[in-house]
Amino acid sequence: MPQTPHIEKHFTGSEVIRDIVIGMSDGLTVPFALAAGLSGIASSTAIVITGGLAEIAAGAISMGLGGYLAARSDAEHYASERENERNEVEIIPAKEVEEVEDVFLSYGLEKEHSALIAKALSKRPEAWIDFMMRFELGLEKPAPKRALKSAITIALSYIASGMIPLSPYMLISNTNSALLFSIIFTLAALFIFGYIKARFTGGRPFRSAFQTALIGSLAAAAAFGLSKLIAKR
Repeated sequence: MPQTPHIEKHFTGSEVIRDIVIGMSDGLTVPFALAAGLSGIASSTAIVITGGLAEIAAGAISMGLGGYLAARSDAEHYASERENERNEVEIIPAKEVEEVEDVFLSYGLEKEHSALIAKALSKRPEAWIDFMMRFELGLEKPAPKRALKSAITIALSYIASGMIPLSPYMLISNTNSALLFSIIFTLAALFIFGYIKARFTGGRPFRSAFQTALIGSLAAAAAFGLSKLIAKR
């Protein structure tokens, strides 16, 4: 009988999703809290818009630069460890063969089989080094241009999400009314963001949605209350 070919589907965009999560989590929360705080003391929405746009610009640059430096550090660390492995393969090959055997033994293979695989792998130096990087050190080779892509993804995610709590102030002239709509829009966005994030990461969608919305609400409430307290002094 004809059989349907088995096709495995795996999610492979984990790094991009991670960058989007980093950018959006702060982009939704920080500008939201700042706008709420400014609303407590501002006489017009222009003040909130100016402060919000300045924060979004600064936050996007800061977050993007942080993502770039983190990715560069990962790439430099990988290159350094790979060079160390290359030196060890050349200087102490017997020890490295033993380490390969230990890896397979940890997976339950017999000593004899582990030795045969390790010996065969030692005849292919680059594959040998790749194996040690992945299974001994647990390091994956960073994608080319990862640092730049990470910086751009985080920055754009921050800008896009940061405009959600700020947009009502651009459309409504009354500060209190704009704050109300900002709360509604941002809580909805936080809820949706938390739900989608959990769908990608394998968590509990509704639990993640409520937690994300709660954190954003607490941050905004704290900023608003603090601004009101300072204004009374």
